[in-house]
Amino acid sequence: MKKYRVAILGATGAVGQEFLTLIEERKFPFSELRLLASSRSAGKKIAFMGKEYTVQETTPDSFEGIDIALFAGGAASKEFAPHAVKAGAIVIDNSSAFRMDPEVPLVVPEVNPEAIKAHKGIIANPNCSTIIMVMGLKPLYDIAKIRRIVVSTYQAVSGAGKEGMAELEEQVAALASGKEPVAKVLPVGKLPKHYQIAFNLIPQIDVFKDNLYTKEEMKMIDETKKIMSDDSMRITATTVRVPVYRSHAESVNVEFEDKVTLEAARAAIAAFPGIILRDNPAEQEYPMPLFTSNKYDVEIGRLRYDESQENTLNFWICGDQIRKGAALNALQIAEYMIAHDLV
Repeated sequence: MKKYRVAILGATGAVGQEFLTLIEERKFPFSELRLLASSRSAGKKIAFMGKEYTVQETTPDSFEGIDIALFAGGAASKEFAPHAVKAGAIVIDNSSAFRMDPEVPLVVPEVNPEAIKAHKGIIANPNCSTIIMVMGLKPLYDIAKIRRIVVSTYQAVSGAGKEGMAELEEQVAALASGKEPVAKVLPVGKLPKHYQIAFNLIPQIDVFKDNLYTKEEMKMIDETKKIMSDDSMRITATTVRVPVYRSHAESVNVEFEDKVTLEAARAAIAAFPGIILRDNPAEQEYPMPLFTSNKYDVEIGRLRYDESQENTLNFWICGDQIRKGAALNALQIAEYMIAHDLV
């Protein structure tokens, strides 16, 4: 099997570390691995698959000789992606920098792999909550055209990276010992104002826009339409940060142009790759973040008719934000390209 020269930008962060875990788990075929990060992390040593790697500071020349560049996300994407493409690498980017660029494919491999072929050097990985939702929407969309979506998310602190996860852990420990918890990370916004996440919910993920939606909510709306190639869908979203370490959950209400039976919906979901149907109310079996963390697949349950409106179903979906919502989806894009001789 041919092997590829791979660079990971943001190798020391939560998504970068997940890339390494998945590369080993999935036996991704690499011949060279270049770990890149900011100047703050340069020089760090990372042990991986029996070898010690030194993290290098990212520069415009960091991608010479690289075949596939996995960008873990952040402001560095906009700066360094053009240099990587110029050097001949294919960039698979986790940031929001290129997602809505009409020249850049926005891809979930189970949903729209055909979009990959149109790339011009950069392929965008969608937002984590968008990926999880469209995994549930696609098998249903294949049955009947979707008219409207109402989604509310329950997003784990892993979405805010290592800092968000550490903050929840520190606050829980402080409260358990009778100390005052310190809030310094969440929510991420324009104001230097933060709230306790332990034993709390924060109805803000990312900054507010002029229409009073957060940037995260608009990502779900705009990205879903692009991935599904359907601008006619009406979508509204409310995104909420919850005190869970890993795995986002979403409550989704979907209105179709035609009636979709529960039997047809369950059959389509059960047959779709990357999804586990866990929907047995009689035995209190349904998806939960606790049981989807560190898993490849998303899980769907609580399927039921919306009794207030015709041609409408509700479902509940959970998926690991760092895996399927970020690193796994990006690596699957690379795997698809290798399998179809696109690298």
